[in-house]
Formats: sequence, structure tokens, C-alpha cells
Amino acid sequence: MQVSSIVRAKGADVATIEPGATVADAVRLLHHHRIGALVVSPDGSRVVGIVSERDIVRRLATDEALLSLPVSRVMTAGVHTCELTDPVEQLMVLMTTHRIRHVPVVVDGQLAGIVSIGDVVKLRLQELESENKTLYDYMNGR
Repeated sequence: MQVSSIVRAKGADVATIEPGATVADAVRLLHHHRIGALVVSPDGSRVVGIVSERDIVRRLATDEALLSLPVSRVMTAGVHTCELTDPVEQLMVLMTTHRIRHVPVVVDGQLAGIVSIGDVVKLRLQELESENKTLYDYMNGR
């Protein structure tokens, strides 16, 4: 199974934020979209960073003025990305190894979607349910 199957199922919409927007703006967008991370992009297409709830909360512990700072001061700049043709198993290894929950999907350097750990878990559960049903049907002569 490839990453494209996840993007096809969930859609390619990605919430982005400009690097110069404030952390307060990011918090509002995260809340509005009910999501855990925003891709930081100057044009909605190029990925220059990612900012997550976790990034904000960790920084808030040491910086009370955080909400007025630009997102570029809080974001993770070394973003791990994947491509539509990458195997989901490879994506799971990437997420586990680097302890990340959100991976932007890029095609020719352009943002094409985002995959969360929840998306991967959902796909894996669907696969297991299908395998279970197939085995059950086989065992019962169906």
C-alpha cells in the first residue's frame, strides 16, 4: 500500500500558515480546523517548516511572550516529507524513528497532502479488519 491511498481517502487539503504569521494565528487555525499541525509555507505550495501543537506547548513553558512571535521562530524547519509513491510501511518507520506525528506529502517539491499518525493507524486497522474477514470467510467455507 502506498501513501497515495491515504491521501486519496482523506483528501489533499492541507492547512498552511505563512512563516511571518504569529503563533497566536497558528493556535487559532489549529483550533478552527481541529488539527494538530500546520505546514509552514510562504505560498501554500512550498514546505519550509511545520508547526505542531507540541511545538507550541513546549515553547510556551519557557516563553510567555510566545503568542506574539512569528511562526518561523517556533516551527521545525527540518521537515521530514514523503511522496505519494512511498510505501506506507516506510512512512510508519519514518514516523516511529523520528517520533513525528505529521508528514507532509510532496510531489516535485510541491505540497500535495499531509498524513498524520491517525491516518496511518486508520488504514492499518482497515487492512487488519479486511484480512480478518477474509480468514473468517475462508475458515467458514464462504
